[in-house]
Amino acid sequence: MNILKKPFRKLKLGHSSSGDSVPKKVDTDSAASSVNGVGTPTNGHSHGNGNALAGSDVDSRRQSREIINAERERRSLDKQRVKAEAKKRETMARIEDEKFLEEGPADMTKLYKPFSMNMSKDRTNEPRILFKDLDFEKMDGELISFRARIHTLRRLSAKLVFIVFRQQTMTLQGVLQSFNPIEELQKENKGTITEQMVRSVEHYPSETIVVVHAKLRKAVKKVKNATIHDYELDVIEVHKVGDLTEHVPFTVYDAENINRDRDDIEDDEDAESSLYPSASDTPKGADTPRDSTPKFSTPRSSTDMIRASTDIIRRSTIGRGSVDKSRTSMDVFGARSQRSLPQRVRLNNRIVDLRTGPSQAIFRIQSGICNLFRTYLDDQGFIEIHTPKLQGGATESGASVFELNYFGRPAFLAQSPQLAKQMAIASDFERVYEVGPVFRAEDSNTPRHLTEYTGLDLEMALEEHYHEALDIIDGMFKNLWKGIYTRYQKEIDLISEFYPQERVMWLEETPRIKFADGVKLLIEDGWVDEEGNPPKDTEDLATRAEIRLGAIVREKYNTDYYILDKFPASARPFYTMPDPSDNRYTNSFDIFMRGQEILSGGQRIHDAKFLEKNLKAKGIHPDTMTEYLEGFRWGAPPHAGCGIGLERLTYLFLNLGNIRLASMFPRDPKSLPAQPPRLALRHEEASTTNPPWEQKDYEELSEDSADANGVVESRHEHQPLEKLIANYGDAANTSWLDTRYKVWRHQSTGAAQGYVVHNNYAIAVGEPLCAKSQVPQMVSGFLQFLKEEHKELKPLWMIAGPQIEEYLGEKFLWRTLGCIAEERTDPRNNPASKDKDLARKIRHAEAEGMKEIDLPFGEPVPEDLMQKIDARVEDWKKGRKGTQVHLTEIRPWVDQQHRRYSYSQGPDGTIHAICILHQLSAQNGYQVKFSLEFPNAPSGTIESLILHSLRSVAAADPECKQVTFGTGAMPTLEGGRNMGKTKTKALRKAYEGINKQFKLNNKSEFREKMGVRNEPVYVCYPRGGLGAGGIRAIMGFLEDEG
Repeated sequence: MNILKKPFRKLKLGHSSSGDSVPKKVDTDSAASSVNGVGTPTNGHSHGNGNALAGSDVDSRRQSREIINAERERRSLDKQRVKAEAKKRETMARIEDEKFLEEGPADMTKLYKPFSMNMSKDRTNEPRILFKDLDFEKMDGELISFRARIHTLRRLSAKLVFIVFRQQTMTLQGVLQSFNPIEELQKENKGTITEQMVRSVEHYPSETIVVVHAKLRKAVKKVKNATIHDYELDVIEVHKVGDLTEHVPFTVYDAENINRDRDDIEDDEDAESSLYPSASDTPKGADTPRDSTPKFSTPRSSTDMIRASTDIIRRSTIGRGSVDKSRTSMDVFGARSQRSLPQRVRLNNRIVDLRTGPSQAIFRIQSGICNLFRTYLDDQGFIEIHTPKLQGGATESGASVFELNYFGRPAFLAQSPQLAKQMAIASDFERVYEVGPVFRAEDSNTPRHLTEYTGLDLEMALEEHYHEALDIIDGMFKNLWKGIYTRYQKEIDLISEFYPQERVMWLEETPRIKFADGVKLLIEDGWVDEEGNPPKDTEDLATRAEIRLGAIVREKYNTDYYILDKFPASARPFYTMPDPSDNRYTNSFDIFMRGQEILSGGQRIHDAKFLEKNLKAKGIHPDTMTEYLEGFRWGAPPHAGCGIGLERLTYLFLNLGNIRLASMFPRDPKSLPAQPPRLALRHEEASTTNPPWEQKDYEELSEDSADANGVVESRHEHQPLEKLIANYGDAANTSWLDTRYKVWRHQSTGAAQGYVVHNNYAIAVGEPLCAKSQVPQMVSGFLQFLKEEHKELKPLWMIAGPQIEEYLGEKFLWRTLGCIAEERTDPRNNPASKDKDLARKIRHAEAEGMKEIDLPFGEPVPEDLMQKIDARVEDWKKGRKGTQVHLTEIRPWVDQQHRRYSYSQGPDGTIHAICILHQLSAQNGYQVKFSLEFPNAPSGTIESLILHSLRSVAAADPECKQVTFGTGAMPTLEGGRNMGKTKTKALRKAYEGINKQFKLNNKSEFREKMGVRNEPVYVCYPRGGLGAGGIRAIMGFLEDEG
């Protein structure tokens, strides 16, 4: 807390305008003067000029401070000029390199010219090799060709760059160095590796796909930043296969080199550092030392992989002197280099995450599980079947199925293939299995549940006892464990670098424990639930009880794998065969691994009458399952089977901590968010989803017009900013028309984002001007632009709506806070009818002869009227006192095409007030851009004019549903995403001081009389981006001295 107090105390002092602040400073200076003998003579007698001397000393100090500040400003300007010149030189060099690539001599450019877009025009059958197929000793010194991604690059000089190439889980270092023509190449391919080539390649972002020709050679020393340590490549040719049109939010290199030192984490929010989009970061170093993999025996159950990993590392490193550490190349605008890559960020950028080594290994092992499952059952006489997933009734219970419309009739997604498997047995297939999707409509946001997963199911006819099926299932699992450890040890070793691993322990004879005996073990152990109740042998076990029972079994039998048999009837579906000796139990079982269930199975009822009786007892009408029951009515053999969740089996076997990491594209209750509807545009020609030049480019696309990448380089003008505001804008966007704002434009869509540079901060204001579906792409592109063009600036985002707040908070782990709101009102409401004070003011304005005049919408304002209003605006400015806080400057005549002008005029023709409404998107309506009451206006003038303007726009534009007054300050600050209590408390205290000093609530109180409702908007920032300096930057940008 002390760390936070200091900068906010400085902030408070820096912005204080209280009356006693100056005397305190003078007193301090006087005291200092007295110590130096200036203010108080040594003989003890007072001189008449003593105060004058002290005053001159204060003046000299003030002048010294002014000189120092001027010198600082000069240095800052010099620094900015140097940066601008360096940036200009870099840009010019890049332009020259691009021109050289297009127009330079063929023998100097052929080695790195990008390939044209692959449209399957030719097939040369060029041999390309995979890293896994390299025989390094045999191929040492040979030329090879391959396709790979750029994992990371490191520039050593203008003539030398190291490139790490990646093919799935394998990485190999290459060296690109400028020198004379390559003699090793065939005569027709001979070329020169130029400095231009080195410069061009070093600017390729990470994850770029390239085709490379290189010579394999023995490495001079061990290569630590690649999986292949003893060999490297002399790179001869590098051809880019395609461009990255959007930079990745993090690179595979970054994800695989997560910092694991978390001993300095103070609270949960520090475990989730900000993540900034990075594509071409160059690592300063490549060594990645790792300690031995920590072991852990108890399954994890945390909902957050990073927190779980932290707990595991802490528990598994007791007594150890170090914690596993690695390095990363990422930089979040000067944030701490030590940070983690939270699970949310990884899953929200799943495609990039799947490229990482551990993800590649996880799904190779998962593929192996399916292969071993199929192979074992094939050898046991099973056949694979494929059952329908659309069903006319709820297969087991109606509470957890997805209902859909099937040509006007209700249908359901199958929550298991159970009934279809039984029907196959009734059809005399004897032994069947299926690998297919399973759907569960359960609102469970836990680390062990998904709404869609892959089921491994089997069913078989019985001769005498359901343990015949249990024996085969038990043998299948043991064969599975052996096969995985035999075939995939390399993948397991790779995964163990990121997730604590301990081999699954199993016995040749698997413990088969009756359910009642398992409950007895828990009772003897003293286990009770949250309410202090011991488990019952006739009720299913809770997850915590299962985990504890697994630990007890491990201690007693020395195994992670066991069978719990004879489950109670209350925990089983209608088709389960009861135990013949005790109908409270059933002929069913669960199999557990690492303390959690991985399989549920048992014997099914095959007698039609008994089955129908059980159906009715469970409240299911037999008529809804006619097709299913027919098989049993026509005769079915005794049978048993089971169902296994592939993802759960994978995540428990590999100890991943969260089932989502074992699903390629996980589906849970938060998946598939609703897509915003496409709204009508006021200017279709200024669309960002279908920009005006796009159709023209498509029509002109031909082999002759395409560049080396097969992409047409369009030379087009972006859509006018004014029209984009009318199409997509909200109140904050109108401020971008001010000259102090910079506007970034997205090259391919024309979308826009406004920002201001102030005090080493890049402050984005409002949301991007684009379709809602494009917002994530625009936010990512804008942040990447700041990363590349303004590396020295820290980003802040003001007035971010819920979509951007969620995107920045979830995608990049930015911190968010709420202290402002968009203040909207319905123009058809009349607040004066409910507010007597407001009604009284309006009557007073009418009594004074105030007349409201509307100008024609979309027509230019007469010149003489503009001059009159400008003069009155100047009168208003002269009357201002103190510091004003605002987003925009007073410029009434900007974008007159999209503004509605109204003004109040007295009986003598004097203009007393003006109200300007700016047209926004169809969804947002209009903004009260300016509402100014000029000096000496009668009371109630501005209130009357505003209400008149709202009534006028409602009458003129029936589609207008709301009008916004812009953003206003909230009474207090509330913490948002990734905010800890300590930081929120400190920021709230600072905000209260600023709110009080600048009287930020004054506007909001006035607008409340107009019947506004608040829609919260947010301030977002990366980790370390909003200290005292960040708040000063925001306030400095908003302030205007009156």
